[in-house]
Amino acid sequence: MIGVTINTGRNPRFAVLRFPGSNCDQDAYHVVKDVIGREVEYVWHQDTSLKGFDVIILPGGFSYGDYLRTGAVARFAPIMEAVRKHADQGGLVIGICNGFQVLCEAHLLPGALIRNSGCKFLCKYVPLRVENNETPFTSRYTQGQTIHIPIAHGEGRYVCDETTLQSLENNKQILFRYTDSDGNANEAGNPNGSIVNIAGIANSTFNIMGMMPHPERASEKILGSADGREVFESIVCSAERIFK
Repeated sequence: MIGVTINTGRNPRFAVLRFPGSNCDQDAYHVVKDVIGREVEYVWHQDTSLKGFDVIILPGGFSYGDYLRTGAVARFAPIMEAVRKHADQGGLVIGICNGFQVLCEAHLLPGALIRNSGCKFLCKYVPLRVENNETPFTSRYTQGQTIHIPIAHGEGRYVCDETTLQSLENNKQILFRYTDSDGNANEAGNPNGSIVNIAGIANSTFNIMGMMPHPERASEKILGSADGREVFESIVCSAERIFK
């Protein structure tokens, strides 16, 4: 498990960023507050401080209307400098869907997200395989476990150069891959054409994660799957170990 530096002596506090065009911010807030029972606050894109927060969530949606390209304008929001400083100090950062795109545009994660190979918006549950369960975001899963989480994106095709891909593979920074119904990461199980079926990655120090599927939309069984809840539970579990 890669260690992270966060505030000690209390439960972790979550911040959900809100950009103009965010539309999954309330979903993320609900999961943190009502499903896993942790402290959470909204933080507006024009704010400049994240003091007192341990976990930062960049939610899905269409920040700034996806003008220019997804995440390209949001990377310049005043709050993003605070996100960078938070991450540099070891704080946890999660980017979900549009949040993943923003993190890549801000170069907090490698690679880029481009238009789906089929040029269509996709909204459906997909199977994912857990590739590395030794991170603050995945510790509650088992290695190789297949989970079901929905996607909702038109530009979710992850791409990177060969050098970056080799580094991701060697360092076990690929956390989730798209699979078919039998758990095989093949072309049939690749909904958007992402390179080697990548659905989620971490940075080299494992305190930043980006994923295109929406774990906050699969954190209660009434929604069809509660498999995504373990992403948030993993973070809390990691933090509690540090608090001891």
